[in-house]
Amino acid sequence: MEIKVLEKTNESLKIEVIDETHTLLNLLREKAWKSGASQASYMIEHPYLSNPKISIKAKNPKKVLSDAAQMVADDAREFGKEFSRVVKK
Repeated sequence: MEIKVLEKTNESLKIEVIDETHTLLNLLREKAWKSGASQASYMIEHPYLSNPKISIKAKNPKKVLSDAAQMVADDAREFGKEFSRVVKK
């Protein structure tokens, strides 16, 4: 995965995420809202010809996106633990 910063100001951040899909970007968008974003959206201009981009507006968009990524990682870790517990039965 590669990330390109397309736009960065004190209150907005727009990045392009190379070789990712709706799955990760939708999770990040959802968690960004929960982390205090005043606006969070993602777009894929063409499913085969472009990479997804996520746009965050907040008082501190870098922190919001970082916190959102941590929340996604925590959820994945929690799922892994619960899945391992359930399949052992």
